[in-house]
Amino acid sequence: MSKLTRSLVVIAALLLAITPALPVWRISLIAPQYPEGLGMQIRMNTIEGAKENDLQNINHLNHYIGMRAIEPADMPELRYMRWVVLALAAAGIGVAAIGHRGPLYGWAALFGAAGAAGIADFWWRTYTYGHTLDLAHAAIQIPGLAYQPPLLGSKQIANFTASAWPASGGIAIGIAAALVAASVVLAVRERMNMVLDAAGETRSDAVGAPAAAA
Repeated sequence: MSKLTRSLVVIAALLLAITPALPVWRISLIAPQYPEGLGMQIRMNTIEGAKENDLQNINHLNHYIGMRAIEPADMPELRYMRWVVLALAAAGIGVAAIGHRGPLYGWAALFGAAGAAGIADFWWRTYTYGHTLDLAHAAIQIPGLAYQPPLLGSKQIANFTASAWPASGGIAIGIAAALVAASVVLAVRERMNMVLDAAGETRSDAVGAPAAAA
């Protein structure tokens, strides 16, 4: 790998390394009775309110519609997610130190798989919370209404506008993903240039051999 490619890998790995200290995603809820909004920040090891008592207030509202309380302790992935990310970051530093394309391709594939798994887990959590309701004990029931917030963007849920956007940690992961993709593209181009150069040298040798014989 070239110095540029290895530098991109190092920067991507360092961005990954800082994400466990940052909020990764944020969900906000705005309604006429909550004009200042309620919000949650999702970190790799916990979920917390955007403001003091926000998570408590959200769980209080959820109780009225039959949704179970959002408890970080009930989500086992929050116990190991940051360690997976830190291991990926360490592996990235190792890939840059080795400097070969094969390990880079393997690391990039692992990065992509981990990212896809994280997104799928986030979607599944919001789906199960929003669709698994204890209607027998719900004070408020709206037939046919699901309470799943969007994965990205905004949507209307009853009288609430729910929005979900990446926080600083999510932005860092996005930049890291772009750098990893760029490093793979550069590595592929470097390999293609090497093959073309080798082919050009072979043709030159083939042309020079008959001339030398003559």
